[in-house]
Amino acid sequence: MSPSDSMPLHLVKLCVGIDAPDQLRALQHGRRLAVGDALVHTTRMIPRRADEIVPGGSLYWVMKGAVRCRQTILDLEPVTDPETGRSACRIHLDPTVVDTEAWPWRPFQGWRYLPPEKAPPDRRTGTGGGAGGADDVAAMPDDMQAALREMGFL
Repeated sequence: MSPSDSMPLHLVKLCVGIDAPDQLRALQHGRRLAVGDALVHTTRMIPRRADEIVPGGSLYWVMKGAVRCRQTILDLEPVTDPETGRSACRIHLDPTVVDTEAWPWRPFQGWRYLPPEKAPPDRRTGTGGGAGGADDVAAMPDDMQAALREMGFL
């Protein structure tokens, strides 16, 4: 089976200085207004497994010690930093920030590969309707959801 026949590989990266997905949305919206519609995040290392990431992979963002959201990766573009002459990678992102279930994640530098079976699910936003529904879970603070998930209640 070739990589393109399987589920896409993802990347996970720390979102330094950002505490919540809404803060990331606002920051990226402001940047897009300043530089046009392109939404690009530049990182120093180029993923060697790029063909397993694009198409279909996502960049999962770690905020305050947990994965909290993701964005679909549209392209990975190798570039050279004009100031340093070093190679870098532009990660072209879909502007839609999708909230995920808050999964604890320890700090690290750079980015890491994230196999699809280890990726947190998207946050449920169902039509709920009553105690214990998806809306009730989504309304809980992320740290409460994480604690309940750790105890096996979610």
